Amino acid sequence: MTLLRVSAGSLAEEAKSVHRPYVESLENEYFFTYRKPPSEAEVRSWRESLAALAQLLVSARLGDVEMLIEYRLPMCSLRADAVLAGVHPVSGEPSYVVVELKQWSAARMIPGSNDLCDVPGIRPRRALLHPVSQVGRYREYLVDLTQIFDGGPERVDAAAFLHNAKSADVSDLLATSVAGGRLFTATTRDEFAGFLRERIQADPERRAGDALLQSRHSPALKLMEVAADQVMRREHFRLLGDQQKAFSLTLRTLEKVRNEGLGGKEVVLITGGPGSGKSVIALSLMGHLLRHQRRVAHATGSKSFTKTLHKMVSGERHGVAKLFTYFNSFDRARPNDLEVLILDEAHRLRETSNGAPAGSKWAVRRQIEEVLDAAQVPVFLLDQHQVVRPGETGTVEAIEKAAADRGLTVRHVDLNGQFRCGGSRSYETWVLKLLGLEPGGPERWLGDESFDVCVAESPEQLERFLQTKRDQGMTARMAAGFCWPWSPPRKDGTLVNDVTIGPWQRPWNVNDPSGAGGNPPSDLWATDPAGFGQIGCIYTAQGFEYDWSGVILGPDLLWRSGGWIVDPTASEDPAIKNHHRGRRSSATASRADLARLIRNTYKVLLTRGMAGTILYSPDDQTRAKLFELVRRRVPA
Repeated sequence: MTLLRVSAGSLAEEAKSVHRPYVESLENEYFFTYRKPPSEAEVRSWRESLAALAQLLVSARLGDVEMLIEYRLPMCSLRADAVLAGVHPVSGEPSYVVVELKQWSAARMIPGSNDLCDVPGIRPRRALLHPVSQVGRYREYLVDLTQIFDGGPERVDAAAFLHNAKSADVSDLLATSVAGGRLFTATTRDEFAGFLRERIQADPERRAGDALLQSRHSPALKLMEVAADQVMRREHFRLLGDQQKAFSLTLRTLEKVRNEGLGGKEVVLITGGPGSGKSVIALSLMGHLLRHQRRVAHATGSKSFTKTLHKMVSGERHGVAKLFTYFNSFDRARPNDLEVLILDEAHRLRETSNGAPAGSKWAVRRQIEEVLDAAQVPVFLLDQHQVVRPGETGTVEAIEKAAADRGLTVRHVDLNGQFRCGGSRSYETWVLKLLGLEPGGPERWLGDESFDVCVAESPEQLERFLQTKRDQGMTARMAAGFCWPWSPPRKDGTLVNDVTIGPWQRPWNVNDPSGAGGNPPSDLWATDPAGFGQIGCIYTAQGFEYDWSGVILGPDLLWRSGGWIVDPTASEDPAIKNHHRGRRSSATASRADLARLIRNTYKVLLTRGMAGTILYSPDDQTRAKLFELVRRRVPA
């Protein structure tokens, strides 16, 4: 959870050396942890900012206070620059201060915003979060997800230290009231020292640091479980870093176009990988905009995702479900009827709303044009690696081109948070390389303390392992490539065991909108506890998350002679089969396109778990390759 644990005095002593040995230690730990070297800016920050903080602590007679440097927030890839660990000078209880360090020498608030600022010299020039807003959210997130702080949030404080800035050069920031922490500069160094002395002192036995590093972390709030409340009360989720930037930028864009009158219109484009918080941002925006009586709607291209939202929000407020609709609902919408249209899972955008191939005589308008026209501020949230069906057109390039054709400004935020997969960016990178979606080829899984990966010898072993996780109170699901037929329930409500691997047989999720035999319909497979025991596919898993994910690779993805063989003919997915057979000649995808979509499908399935993934392939050679890469078998 931290790259380096050291006393302030020790680090300050090392900082006197030209070489600053602690920097080399951090570089080595960073490379070992993240499988890549740190950026020059990061190394520069370690050299200068950490030294400034350590020297201040020493001057405040707090040299024995521990510094947990580059502390990674639980279930997230974001890191706090330092968490100071010690005991409270009065109560003697463990006490902590989260510190955000900035090398800025000047900064000013962006007009019309209370949490975004502009920093001269930052290239490329971009809006940045107010440091107190940033560190305050880190603090709240740490308190919310760390068991030792249950009932004791007062044990954690937060501060931002702009050690190169004079107060006069950041007066805008100091004058802006931001909850969550305190802001200090080079001018107010002595005040910062006093602030720290009132809250923390050395813990000779280092129990405070041990307690934090060893504490259990509660799982992140499940998106669907709080969707109803989230619509009305955004505080269920704490937005971090670029998530908050995306949220604030959307509100600022709306205010700007409202001030411009009827002709005002801009586009917000939010991109990010699995679990980076796209849907959390979407629901946060919904809650905020509804409370402020803005004309807003939420749309997706996923029936499962939208139906689950309907189920969650309609219980308390019957009419709320109408606010959650589909991309194809706007083919006849009047231009700018809405102020904001939130397009979640926008990679699912289709060529046309009526299903006709673009350019054919049946096509009216492209779906991307319809949703662009429907609101003053269309907000697209997407992951390009989740385009999994022929005819899906939700890419950054397509959206930017359609906006440019209309003369619209596009404001782009790339999320860098990673909430699903236990906050493990290394796992997501491993999956992308495994499937050939990023260069470099498959690599050995070297492990990550926040995420577990293993390989099963058989489907029976995979299912037993996931059941043990459920017995421990975790959520788990089995999913597979769409390589077996999908049958409707029998007349008596029993399910057909379509997925057959040797003697092991299981049904797909229910092919009936009402469910059958006490089993949920496919749209609710991922969120209903009764969904375990049925096999999910790409269309029921995409957009959802559970603690443990079991993934069966089908015969459409086989390892042969040092590489993947992707075989669309092995797919039972009607979308793949129809295009492979050329039934829609004007929109027929090439074999290479279909292969990419199949790889994307497995990328989605492999990134649904938050705590771990267990893989299995019925093919001996493929399974052998997985064992070679992972080298961790399911415990007997």
